[in-house]
Amino acid sequence: MDDMFKLYLSLGLLLVSHQILGISCNDHEYDEHPSCSGNMSASDAERVRFAMNLEFFEAEFFLEGATGKGLDAFNKTLAKGGPPPVGAMKANLDPITNKIVEEFAYQEIGHLRAIADMVGGIQRPLLNLSKENFATTVDRAVGRKSDPPFDPYANSLNYLIAMYIIPYVGLTGYTGTIPFLVDFHVKRLVGGLLGVESGQDAAIRTLLYERQHERVKEYGGVSVAELTDHLSTLRNELGMCGIKDEGLSVPLWLGAENRTTSNLLSANQYSLSYGRTPQEILRIVYGTGDEHRPGGFFPCGANGEIARGFLEKGPRYGYDGCVVNHH
Repeated sequence: MDDMFKLYLSLGLLLVSHQILGISCNDHEYDEHPSCSGNMSASDAERVRFAMNLEFFEAEFFLEGATGKGLDAFNKTLAKGGPPPVGAMKANLDPITNKIVEEFAYQEIGHLRAIADMVGGIQRPLLNLSKENFATTVDRAVGRKSDPPFDPYANSLNYLIAMYIIPYVGLTGYTGTIPFLVDFHVKRLVGGLLGVESGQDAAIRTLLYERQHERVKEYGGVSVAELTDHLSTLRNELGMCGIKDEGLSVPLWLGAENRTTSNLLSANQYSLSYGRTPQEILRIVYGTGDEHRPGGFFPCGANGEIARGFLEKGPRYGYDGCVVNHH
């Protein structure tokens, strides 16, 4: 039994055990149990503004990686006075990858403008985009420390791996949001956002798929495909709502129509996009498995009514006035 099969088997058993024990993924008592339901008291505007947290992440990471400049250099108003990210820098990218990332970066500015123009914006949250933070995330997924330390800005392959970590989470967020939207105009906006985010994710996965058999030196010979499996498994574990994330190669029983192990696009048994709730997304991007406890890429928590509401209902973790130590 190979490692990849074991990873997905363990997730499947975890989901079954939750069902047997009565920990339902339709549980609305998010203060007591992990919630997998997107049914909450929130307006269309609040749901879409929540997505800006991920759009800020992508905009800052892509802009800095491709141009060496952050969002404020291109648009001074979208951040609404929020702090600039910590640790982001120009990446050492080959010309083709740099051009792709640069295009994605400008698209993210457009997404932020589109949301702000329709439903109003939120203040940019503090983002920890340091190489140390990315290394911590990938180390955790693989299960051992990288040597030398993983640096997403060091080369094109590492940057593509880092791109795999978060943008897909935003895609699943849009998929999960659409069923709860009421206003036609907001639905059209989110449909347009989802279309471009899906295209970006497909491009990222294609670039990695072409290099799936390459070894990632920082992890002693782990292949690119294996690393994506580890990262997807970590996101599934943090999200706590079963398999909604798959690497570039899957067991046959998870492949399209159970006929292929290739997995260029992550999709369910009907080849439809997975959806995630705001709670699941926060558990993943915080890296804590708890929507009430910030950390990871959002050390002071995400912004907007939905995200701050979870922080206010949870125990105090010192997110007010928090600081990020960066070396």
